[in-house]
Amino acid sequence: MLPPETITAIADELAAAERDRTTVPLLTARHPGMAVEDSYAVQAEWRRRAIAAGRRPVGRKIGLTSKVMQVATGITEPDYGAIFADMVFENGSTIEHARFSNVRIEVELAFVLREPLSGPHVSIFDVLRATEYVVPALEVLSSRIEMRGRTIVDTISDNAAMGGMVVGGNPVAPDAVDLRWVSALLYRNETIEESGVAAAVLNHPASGVAWLAQKLAQHDDHLAAGEVVLAGSFTRPVWVHPGDTVLADYGRLGTISCRFA
Repeated sequence: MLPPETITAIADELAAAERDRTTVPLLTARHPGMAVEDSYAVQAEWRRRAIAAGRRPVGRKIGLTSKVMQVATGITEPDYGAIFADMVFENGSTIEHARFSNVRIEVELAFVLREPLSGPHVSIFDVLRATEYVVPALEVLSSRIEMRGRTIVDTISDNAAMGGMVVGGNPVAPDAVDLRWVSALLYRNETIEESGVAAAVLNHPASGVAWLAQKLAQHDDHLAAGEVVLAGSFTRPVWVHPGDTVLADYGRLGTISCRFA
């Protein structure tokens, strides 16, 4: 593990990059021995300081859930990050593009929990029982660390590249539809860019939530009732630029749209 003072210094650096809307050089280039557990320690310190500064946590995000992304990054499991209230946008919002760095959009489902989830043996069935409803969501990716040469260690330290999320469409009970077969079409400026099916997320989007509960247990943490969990993207990320309009069509689950100014 990196020394505590180094963990704190990195967390401060990333907080400053988020505040100043800048990027920092690769952490792994400057700390060659940095490991995944170091990166989660950085993220935890960053999250702790954000809460101390008055930001309100509302949930978690899961990333790298698809097989193609895991192969591309050389890892065998997803990662996670924190969601704060000031990261959540309503359907139809105009979002300031310059607030983020290296801005991309992903198509996901969000699980809103009625009951807490904790422990090392949480199953997909536990997740479905604990979920109040599932709703379409877009994730806005933002990388405060330079992109070229980035590793999973850099990404986890950077709050798993979480920038924001847009929630919309029609909330449904977890047993009202076959969540594996929820599909979406992603449009940018009225041109279709991506499409996907939710089963691309670990064969079932609830599997990602179960993984997250198990992973948080390893870090002496858990998912609380009322939290929102972004379950992972079932499309590739799409780059967006100032002036772009984004729309995701989830069929019977409705649509989400936003514009970047």
